[in-house]
Amino acid sequence: MNARADGGAPWREHGLTEEEYRLIARLMEREPNYEELALFGVMWSEHCSYKNSKAQLRKFPTAGPQVIQGPGENAGIVDLGGGWGAAFKIESHNHPSAIEPYQGAATGIGGIIRDIFAMGARPVASLDSLRFGSPDNNRTRRLLNGVVAGIAGYGNCLGIPTVAGEVYFHPSYQENPLVGAMCVGLVKTDRIFRGAAAGVGNVVMVVGARTGRDGIKGASFASEELSDADPDKRPQVQVGDPFMEKLLLEATLEILDRNLVVGLQDLGAAGLTSSGAEMAGRAGNGLYIDVAKVPLREDGLAPWEIMLSESQERMLLVVEPDKVPEIRKIFDKWDLAAAAIGEVTGDGFFTVRRGRETLAQVPADLLTDRAPVNLRPVREPEYFKARKKADFQAVMNYGDWGGLLKRLLASPNLSSRRWVYEQYDHLVGLNTVIRPGGDAAVLRLPAAPRGLALTCDCNSRYVYLNPRLGGAIAVAEAARNLAVTGARPLALTNCLNFGNPENPEIYWQFVEATDGLAEAALALDTPVTGGNVSFYNEYNGRAIFPTPTIGMIGLLDDLADRVTADFKAPGDLVLLVGETREELGASEVHHLLTGRDEGEVPALDLGAARRLNDFLVEAARRRLLRSAHDCAEGGLAVALAESALAGRLGVELEFDFGLSPAATLFGESQSRAVLSARAAQAEELAGLARDFGLPLARLGRTGGAVFRLQAGGALLAVPLAEMARLHENSLAEKAALTVEPRAV
Repeated sequence: MNARADGGAPWREHGLTEEEYRLIARLMEREPNYEELALFGVMWSEHCSYKNSKAQLRKFPTAGPQVIQGPGENAGIVDLGGGWGAAFKIESHNHPSAIEPYQGAATGIGGIIRDIFAMGARPVASLDSLRFGSPDNNRTRRLLNGVVAGIAGYGNCLGIPTVAGEVYFHPSYQENPLVGAMCVGLVKTDRIFRGAAAGVGNVVMVVGARTGRDGIKGASFASEELSDADPDKRPQVQVGDPFMEKLLLEATLEILDRNLVVGLQDLGAAGLTSSGAEMAGRAGNGLYIDVAKVPLREDGLAPWEIMLSESQERMLLVVEPDKVPEIRKIFDKWDLAAAAIGEVTGDGFFTVRRGRETLAQVPADLLTDRAPVNLRPVREPEYFKARKKADFQAVMNYGDWGGLLKRLLASPNLSSRRWVYEQYDHLVGLNTVIRPGGDAAVLRLPAAPRGLALTCDCNSRYVYLNPRLGGAIAVAEAARNLAVTGARPLALTNCLNFGNPENPEIYWQFVEATDGLAEAALALDTPVTGGNVSFYNEYNGRAIFPTPTIGMIGLLDDLADRVTADFKAPGDLVLLVGETREELGASEVHHLLTGRDEGEVPALDLGAARRLNDFLVEAARRRLLRSAHDCAEGGLAVALAESALAGRLGVELEFDFGLSPAATLFGESQSRAVLSARAAQAEELAGLARDFGLPLARLGRTGGAVFRLQAGGALLAVPLAEMARLHENSLAEKAALTVEPRAV
């Protein structure tokens, strides 16, 4: 059975099962050789083939009048009007970041940026979604520092601002952090390029960096569970060079501007193998690559190593033969390699040669479209029903509501992320008009006055306790984050992080969460344009919380209508739009006091969520809002405190919803937003809320230097300066970092 001389099974070495090996042999009508098995090993890995997720992904809504390019390309594209489109995508780099946090995070940024300019778009912004274990743990501190430094070290060199993101901490991520990277670029809608190997006889070129041994089998590594043995897998972590990436970006956009390219693709997971096979498959053609012509940075690479290397800062081009000299000249000007390494063929085969010797020859579609699709068994986990029951006495009887608010504001998941985003260059390009730290970032678009809003979001505790509802809430909250800025949500990309899909309970989480995601995306008119699936996020058999991160973009027709979260001036009315219920399940306050993840996830009415978004966008358009802020983790008291802290302005609030003080202050009822408005516009705002069928409650007024609140029997009064000190310095202090406290 084509076993190697050492007696081992070759398919096992490449991450294939015996059943997959037998299927390959049957479909090829012969036994594959070692080099061919290497190709199948990466292309049939979960990371490249989506064999365990493809059936579910087909349920996502992917079309709409705003969608120019949906899933299947390097990135999705939506129409912004005025002849402009936004290319955007989010992907994960979890396993590499767990092994080598700096390079893992850095190369995650580099890869997602290449996906964007491969579409012909100039990258204009990056976002990140990060998950770690307890911040009091030394390993967490090392991972946190390394990942943040990697994002900053790579992104800051490229002149692309990092404008938004999220950071969460939970023990489930202790050994398996999540590092999601999102990038957004702008492209003229008549200048979009795609990754197809069209035109038999056209030349295949590799451009950019030379190929080395770093990242070999990285795609297979990403499709395995982590374990104590994984420090030995450091060679499978790629090494990035942001300065070379900048050169590659400019050189690539130059050849696109000159119409020198038929198709192009980022060389990411599985390197030349994945990019070449996918480009051939999209065009229905074949192609061959001659490994003897690939520029190398070290001697002695075996052919399969060249084909599987994930060395960074490389692109694969398909060009007409007469354009090769001009492309070489341009890349030489940018001091980058550019080599003709193959040709598009009409035979449908993906072929690897070394000179005249054929090393591997496989039908291209067998590596891509005909990879197996697994319909995994599902089983509801035992915890699902057991954890619905919860005892909330710890919060109900706490009593010191001001002290509890301070604890929440200083807690790992609710404290300011200032220490993180101040390491990023978020103003380069001078187009960031709403900066990090709020609900969403907003960028200025060409041909003002339009603006682009960007966010990413997921509450993984919700998804763990109720995957279907949690998946829907992730979409709804991302859309609400955009709407509070005045932006109309357009479309989303997702990064679906789960444990081992071969476990029926994990696969149940995946199916339920993606069903909820699909339902919400359809209801909120935010189609899915692409993303990635990251399975096998486990360490020694312990899975992370299911984390389907949502990246979303929205459009402001007029930047002058934008709204920020900070209270603006004394005497403004403070209001709450949306319904508050007696809901404490799955809440941040319950976890803070008990360390337990339990209770019913807050209810979600997708119709109300859609109406709230429309109300917020219309209220911003009419300029009825002085501020708007999503009410989410931590509940109403935390949302009010965040707006007060952002504006350096106290409040005097008094209201009663007829609920317990705990639920009133810290319950996390969905589809709510904290607003402020001039008193003279209160009636018009109230009328607009009625038109959309939404409750609007007056809570009090802004003013003073104290956060003072009386609600449903709860009374608290906390000096704003004390809250600010706790909130803004807590993360750095918990991570044992040396920083100078910020004056407040």
